[in-house]
Amino acid sequence: MKNLIVNADDLGWTAGVNRGIAQAHRSGIVTSSSLLANGGAFDDGVKVARVLPALGVGVHLNLSDGAPVAGSKAVPSLVDERGELSSGPEQLLLKLARRKLKLSDVEREWDAQIERIRAAGIAPTHLDGHKHVHMLPGLFPIALKLAKKHSIAAIRISNEASPLRTALSCKNGGNSRIELKQGVQARGLKLLARDARKLADKAGIESADYFCGIAQTGVLTREGVLNLLESLPEGTTELMCHPGYLDEDLAASDTRLQNSRAAELEILTDITVRKSVASHGIRLINYNQFAN
Repeated sequence: MKNLIVNADDLGWTAGVNRGIAQAHRSGIVTSSSLLANGGAFDDGVKVARVLPALGVGVHLNLSDGAPVAGSKAVPSLVDERGELSSGPEQLLLKLARRKLKLSDVEREWDAQIERIRAAGIAPTHLDGHKHVHMLPGLFPIALKLAKKHSIAAIRISNEASPLRTALSCKNGGNSRIELKQGVQARGLKLLARDARKLADKAGIESADYFCGIAQTGVLTREGVLNLLESLPEGTTELMCHPGYLDEDLAASDTRLQNSRAAELEILTDITVRKSVASHGIRLINYNQFAN
């Protein structure tokens, strides 16, 4: 059986992103999403989740953007002088190396993020990380601990399968500079994730057999998705994506994923892509269906 989880990251970022994710689910192949507990459009994201019961919704664990849910005084090692989360994965790695990042602060903040989403009436299907931050050294065990605490059955392991990365890349234009850079990041994450599956298995937390979408973040193509569907392996694969509509809040936010979101939405709702899923006997599922 070929199972495919198509997860749209960043639910709750802006209302335009939320609207795009909803459209990609209603009219396309998106089956799952992950919600930012401190996103600027969190309340709107919760409304989207409530009216789309077939959309699996996980927690997008965040250490890089926005105000901490736990409060800046409760997690001092995570915030800048403005009291906001502002460290990308590279900065967090440096903090870890210099012992300036307190793992207790990470656990406190992620616990608060999960609690906020649960308090909104959402039972999370899985955990994943904004910018894959949950894969950093020492942080993946915290995510597993919180998954157990909150009875969350699954977690993303950001270990991009090389054959799937190749399949998802666009054959026409070759590898762009962005794809090459992100391919390096994917390989780095693969090293960080080398023990992750063993740890997840030991904790009794489920994960997909395969994962892809890192190298093509922001440069996803219709041809690449069709290549992926044609070469999808047996088992369960997660495809990460970032659909959305470019609204004023997104344009003003600190993210490079802006016009690309509308392009991804078009790909994910493309009739040829939807027909390809059916013709290849692929079962579209979310993490809740997978874990159960």
